Amino acid sequence: MKKPVIEFQDFSFQYDSQSKPTLHNINLTIHEGEKVCIVGPSGSGKSTLVHCLNGLVPFAYKGEISGSLKIGGKETRTLDLFSISQTVGTVLQDTDGQFIGLTVAEDIAFALENNAVTLKDMKENVQKAASLVHMSSHLHARIHELSGGQKQRVALAGVLVNNIEVVLFDEPLANLDPASGKETMVLIDKLQKESNKTIIIVEHRLEDVLSQSLDRIILMNHGQIIADITPNEVLAGSLLTENWIREPLYIKALKYAGCKLSPDMTLTKVEELVEEAFGKKLANWHAIDRSSIQRGNEEETVLSLENISFHYPNKENIIKNVSFKLHKGEMISLVGANGAGKSTLSSLICGFEKPNKGTIYFGNTDAKNDSIKERAERVGFVLQNPNHMFSKQMVFEEVAFGLVLKNISDSDIKTRVEDTLKVCGLYPFRNWPISALSYGQKKRLSIATILVMQPEIMLLDEPTAGQDYKHTTELMMFLEGLTKNGMSIILITHDMHLMTEYTDRAIVLSSGQILADDSPAHILSKPELIKEANLKESSLYELAKHLNVLEPSRFVEQFIQYDREVRTNEQ
Repeated sequence: MKKPVIEFQDFSFQYDSQSKPTLHNINLTIHEGEKVCIVGPSGSGKSTLVHCLNGLVPFAYKGEISGSLKIGGKETRTLDLFSISQTVGTVLQDTDGQFIGLTVAEDIAFALENNAVTLKDMKENVQKAASLVHMSSHLHARIHELSGGQKQRVALAGVLVNNIEVVLFDEPLANLDPASGKETMVLIDKLQKESNKTIIIVEHRLEDVLSQSLDRIILMNHGQIIADITPNEVLAGSLLTENWIREPLYIKALKYAGCKLSPDMTLTKVEELVEEAFGKKLANWHAIDRSSIQRGNEEETVLSLENISFHYPNKENIIKNVSFKLHKGEMISLVGANGAGKSTLSSLICGFEKPNKGTIYFGNTDAKNDSIKERAERVGFVLQNPNHMFSKQMVFEEVAFGLVLKNISDSDIKTRVEDTLKVCGLYPFRNWPISALSYGQKKRLSIATILVMQPEIMLLDEPTAGQDYKHTTELMMFLEGLTKNGMSIILITHDMHLMTEYTDRAIVLSSGQILADDSPAHILSKPELIKEANLKESSLYELAKHLNVLEPSRFVEQFIQYDREVRTNEQ
């Protein structure tokens, strides 16, 4: 039997700033070479558990510990932070906050320099670590020039260079496009199999994690371990939905169709489903006629881009002849690979940059002479990095700031701010300093600062990255409510679930050009388009093909419609 690497025994932890323990009686053993995924809603305690493993508790986050935590057979109470870091390495969700060096090689070498490793050994170890993550050809590249997926590989190499035993991944897929996320999971799987590293993944996108083999799923809630079971066991039951974890779409479709799932079945991959009865049940469910609901008023156009092109001085075009319309009350997705031009196009819509060619209209008004203030009245922009949006110290003050500048009465400000904070799940933290919020909470706060201003158009860059299913659902249903009241919304997202479940239309961008402007179901049913745009085929489409359901793209559309009806009825 493999030796235990991590052992929690009756372990509890209470932050000095909290009145109750965050972790309660944790009993958990993880063995050498295992790959486990920790899931749970926000506030479940999984981040604190990770902090206990990498030494941030108690060295950075002070509090009271009871029980035992052993890493590599040694009680962590007897270890210092440096000793723990030699065994456990962490790849952060926000990789930009992890980099020290200017180039790839410098950043990977940082830990070795601290350990006074000789230059000869340092070069050898850096090359070896870069090779493990397929970044050997980028050693001299500057960090800021890399794509999101490449940055993640460099961060991983910076951890592996110390030859650590345990690698913790904190939301590794949150900021990656679908294809890069899939490649990351393949890389992690290869790392585990070839080096026998112990891998611990904390991730909300469970379906993407399950694209590769997994030994166990550890489900947390209310500071406790609710379940420590195999993937097949968790997929067959109702634990995920009961604890606000998003089920894989194909599993949800099987359950909608009345298929009986058992832990004895292989449920982790669509192609491994072999039950003949599933195909018949899905076909019967698919045969039920469901009329589609069209959202948005196509008679009224609120935004038009006509032949927009843009480039920086002495550079080639980043945006190339882009045209599309956004209608009143419509919510659309803007998708594509990291570096496809989504952020640049957003900057043009928001007026941060001006097109070199073409025209942007808001309604019938040419926006070329808009000031930034005038453009902000038309469209609100929620940035991908929440830390770039804050100017105040306290949560309430930050959300109220824009309203204060508009000279709105104190009573109206209080009402609008509190209502917005409730929607974003931040009302209990209204009097907190922003610095005390988690990354996910800061993300919701950045959305609240724009929501409270009620612009006609809202553009959100990765609004749900790193968010749990409960807060994602609450936020998206709130956004749906806004569209019913006439607001138009553009979502920049890598989350194919989000695109599929909440938008009727998606614009696919690649190398600054529009490859498709179509329904998500049609887009995710076209293998060549998916490959070119770095997207990922929907598991619903794969399920329909695998079980020989006629018209797979129509099956996807029917699932979307049925799922929306279920959500509406549950409100």
